[in-house]
Amino acid sequence: MAARKDEDGKGESRLVEPSLWERLERPAPTQRASLTLARIAAAAVELADEEGATAVTMRRLATKLGVAPMAAYRHVSGKGDLWALMFDRVSAGLAVPDEVADWREVLRSFALQTRELMLRHPWLGQVPLPVISLTPARMAVAERQLRALAGRDLDVDSMMAAFRAVGAYVHGAVQAEIALREYKEEQGWQSGAETRQALAPQMNYLMGSGRYPTYQEYALSATRKDDPAWEFAFGLDCVLDGIARRLGI
Repeated sequence: MAARKDEDGKGESRLVEPSLWERLERPAPTQRASLTLARIAAAAVELADEEGATAVTMRRLATKLGVAPMAAYRHVSGKGDLWALMFDRVSAGLAVPDEVADWREVLRSFALQTRELMLRHPWLGQVPLPVISLTPARMAVAERQLRALAGRDLDVDSMMAAFRAVGAYVHGAVQAEIALREYKEEQGWQSGAETRQALAPQMNYLMGSGRYPTYQEYALSATRKDDPAWEFAFGLDCVLDGIARRLGI
């Protein structure tokens, strides 16, 4: 730990615990170190992927790592640190090459990558965003997108709002997609056709009421009901079109 003076420069120095990310970037003190932040993060991600977010407890994690329950607490202070480590680890691969300069292409690429990431790790949608937004990997993702928007005569508030609007669409749309996928799995429905067949009694009653003619037209005529990737990309382009028109970029 490092010594730090009070803000006015007076008084006795006190010990300040290094941040989680500072400790993560430090090399292990010895080759014999059995437990590191990277190892904790990897085990926690594996546990969440296998059993869901609720399975990730300090006790379960200690069992998986083969250490005493209190050992992990010497590295992470609690669930908030653990979520942040997990989110940072799985987000590390999100990137768009520096030579890509078009703001729309940059934001669109990150959005599509994020959808794939969330589908691989459904627990990501259950993590409180304020807990995991300030991690090195997430900051790098935000910085890359904001940099693509910068220099276009936008004020910083508009720039941040546009960036967050895309993020809100991505998280909302993908969480809805995951929820539907999980519900179908719980019900044992193997396909969209099987799902619609199971829901046919309710749908037939509602459509037969004559109160929802536009929805009925969709139900009878739509050709992309079972294409969530297309639906996501189309909605994303609508958001980006709106940003481009509103901001004149």
